[in-house]
Amino acid sequence: MRAAKIPALSRKAQPHLFNRIAWLEPLHRLCMPDSAPHILTAVDGKARAWLFLAESGKNKRVAIANWYSFAFEPVFAGNPSPEQKLRLMEGIARDLLPDAAQLDVYPVTADDGANALFLKAFRKAGWIAVERPMGVNHYLTVDNRDFETYWAGRPGKLRSTVRRKLRSTSLTFEIHHKLTNRLWDDYITVYQRSWKQSEPNLDFLRLIAEQEGKAGTLRLGFAREDGFPIAVQFWTIENGVALIHKLAHDQGADEMSPGTLLSHHMFRSAIDEDKAAIIDYGTGDNPYKTEWMERQRSLYRIDCFNPRFSSAWLPAAKTAISKLVG
Repeated sequence: MRAAKIPALSRKAQPHLFNRIAWLEPLHRLCMPDSAPHILTAVDGKARAWLFLAESGKNKRVAIANWYSFAFEPVFAGNPSPEQKLRLMEGIARDLLPDAAQLDVYPVTADDGANALFLKAFRKAGWIAVERPMGVNHYLTVDNRDFETYWAGRPGKLRSTVRRKLRSTSLTFEIHHKLTNRLWDDYITVYQRSWKQSEPNLDFLRLIAEQEGKAGTLRLGFAREDGFPIAVQFWTIENGVALIHKLAHDQGADEMSPGTLLSHHMFRSAIDEDKAAIIDYGTGDNPYKTEWMERQRSLYRIDCFNPRFSSAWLPAAKTAISKLVG
């Protein structure tokens, strides 16, 4: 990507992991290698915006995002006002009109009006834009609580399980801030013995773990029995926000509840040691997440159709009908 060396897309300039070129470039290169990138940019005075897209079939564009992405949004620099953001996004939407019949972006949140910005800008530029809720994100706002105060508010069944298992457990727990070859091998070992399907993009995950370890934001947690790894969690913590990227445990150790006990250890460390203000469980409406989190928000898919292309008319009609019938 030609944007790779732009300082405004660096860690220093962008507080959110998913808005940085250090996330977007390897995500495209390693997870979407057959989809040519299309990076749109617009300038308004000292303000600038980027929209990171990729090809997905003829005349179709999609977000450079996948199941690893907690959110997708336009990336801004220069502290633009809401009015500038709208002008910048409208300019990008107009630039797409000659070549793109359809645009799909997901996951988009309502945070800072990201979903509304997409809809308003693309509609002003002449697109047909439709929003549909397509997923759920569970998260926790710590609200200056210590871990014990937070824990006292968890469901009684969860607290009872942890109390009972901790009394008799032989497990040990550890959290690493740097990635090593041995730790990565342990991560793979747990994942292969878990209930999860084979991980399709391990090279991307390792790159991110190494990158975040160098930056000091990695929190790679393990539960071990006699030194052997039986549960793992891959978190990052930065700017007061803890992101839970991946977790797995050995299915053969279910009766020990290693994943639950490791979560207890990880949440305690994130709240009391790292002073996280928000803990984010990413995409997915898994029932166990409600035991640990207190809030949830919708994740939206934004579908935009260019009426200049006849090929967009039928998909636009089907999407509009789908939204109406829920």
